[in-house]
Amino acid sequence: MTIPRMIRIIAGSFILLSLALAHHYNNVPLGEPTWLWFTAFLGANLLQSGITRWCLMETILSKLGMKP
Repeated sequence: MTIPRMIRIIAGSFILLSLALAHHYNNVPLGEPTWLWFTAFLGANLLQSGITRWCLMETILSKLGMKP
C-alpha cells in the first residue's frame, strides 16, 4: 500500500471515529460533543497539508518504511 492511500484511510477513519464519539440521538447524549474539536483539527490539518504540500503523517509513514 502506498503512503497517499494510507493517509486517506487514516484521515477518514479518524474523522468517522471522532464523529461517532460525539454522536447524539434524540437529545440523549451517547457521546461527548468535545470530540468535534478533534474533527475540526483533522479538517484544518488536511487544509494545511493541501496548501503547503507537507503532511506529518506522510513523514511518519515514510520513516516507518512505507513506500511512496
